[in-house]
Amino acid sequence: KAPRGTAERQGMAARLKRCVVRRRDGPEQHGVAASCLRELRDKACDVLAIDKAQEPITLVLAEDGTIVDDEDYFLCLPSNTKFVALAKDEKWSSKSLGMLGTSWLSESVDEVDSAAEKWKQLARQLKDDLSNIILMSEEDLQVLIDVPRSDLAEELAQSETKIQVLQDTLQQALDRREEERQSRQLLQLYLEALKTEDSILSKVAEPEAAPRKEMDVVDTGTSSTDTSATTALSDQVLAALKEKPAPELCLDSQDLELVLKEDAAALASALGWDKQKAGALQEACDQELSKRLKQVQTLHSLRSTSKGKKALPWGDWPSAKRRK
Repeated sequence: KAPRGTAERQGMAARLKRCVVRRRDGPEQHGVAASCLRELRDKACDVLAIDKAQEPITLVLAEDGTIVDDEDYFLCLPSNTKFVALAKDEKWSSKSLGMLGTSWLSESVDEVDSAAEKWKQLARQLKDDLSNIILMSEEDLQVLIDVPRSDLAEELAQSETKIQVLQDTLQQALDRREEERQSRQLLQLYLEALKTEDSILSKVAEPEAAPRKEMDVVDTGTSSTDTSATTALSDQVLAALKEKPAPELCLDSQDLELVLKEDAAALASALGWDKQKAGALQEACDQELSKRLKQVQTLHSLRSTSKGKKALPWGDWPSAKRRK
């Protein structure tokens, strides 16, 4: 018969739930055991060295950002569930999507030494999770489309037939972004035409001197920009923001986040724009990033409720005639 102390420890261990916790932007993961939410929060604060001023923390599922604040729900979660600990005023973002296969966002594709290594790295991202297609840039999608089918099949350990389906899907994603870009361009041209028409009508209706004075005010208000501000954005991203119509569609999700983190004034200075235009760009990037993350979360919610929820079946991706 086991000693009383040993029996008590065994009973306590049976009530403990093994969990994995990490910070929102930190790669380090820590394993802890807790019998309730309060204990998990306390241990998370200790192992993650969260300052008392940043408490109380909020625990969310690393998979989809679901806030866990119900004791019964916590007890229903399986062992080794991964949590992200959010300090006060922090919000869950795409960097908390480690369970969704998007931890690759922290890897800089710019550091890849060659094009061959780049497509292999991108292929590994798809091998982990096909929904990463949604988060890729247009350039990355095109890289994978251009890879010889046999090479991609060997890298992903799939048949060439399934690789053809995959590349057709990649082309569909690329085509959809181009169609959306063209639609936005047409809408922008229409709105500009309306503004021009209104301006002409107002000039006809008002005295000749009044619009001249107003024009002078507008010109002096936007004639100077502060070029001393610096940004963390790469030259490639800045070039895309300047030159591409609807640039938020061509960037990957990591670059979108970097644009959102920039100060509006610094971004305007780097692009040679006024602050209002830079703010509109950041808003568009925010909307695009939110849309992509919702699509990823929807895919994984569907997967978790399906019978075979381990991986998104390769054969389920729709085939499409690829554009040349």
